[in-house]
Amino acid sequence: MSRLARGLVGLLLCACGGAGAPGAASPAASSHPLVGAPAPAFELSDVSGGGDQSLEAYAGKVVIVDFWATWCEPCKQSFPAYQKLATELGGDLVVVAISQDEDAKGIPAFLAETGAKFPVVWDDGKSVAKAYDPPTMPTAYVVDKSGIVRFVHSGYHAGDEATLEEEARSLLR
Repeated sequence: MSRLARGLVGLLLCACGGAGAPGAASPAASSHPLVGAPAPAFELSDVSGGGDQSLEAYAGKVVIVDFWATWCEPCKQSFPAYQKLATELGGDLVVVAISQDEDAKGIPAFLAETGAKFPVVWDDGKSVAKAYDPPTMPTAYVVDKSGIVRFVHSGYHAGDEATLEEEARSLLR
């Protein structure tokens, strides 16, 4: 598939993920098969050279596992919101962003543009995405302290961070 075709397909997927009311999970997300199940394990290299990132390393913490791509406009909106949330909740909440890009070349510029400081990894070959099966970009999986997926958010709208914060706080109690 050509780069242009991949980009057009990506924009269509991204646009579909952005539809719906702010703060509302899509029907696909609310019925995602991982809700209530253990989050699939992963171990991927941090694109900033911070070593390997794994779900296991954050056992006992609430984790947002976010699948995203550099071509996704809602992803550009979500990253500053996720950074703010991670900063506000300190070490109790961790965001791990998993890039679904075809190559990692554009990731550093995306991170600089969005100000993200949380762990970002590249899923070369998309093996982790196959295990999670995100319906669109972005898709965020909120994982509790025991490693169980409690919430799935398909797409991103301004204001979704309030719902994510409420969910994260409920899992921190």
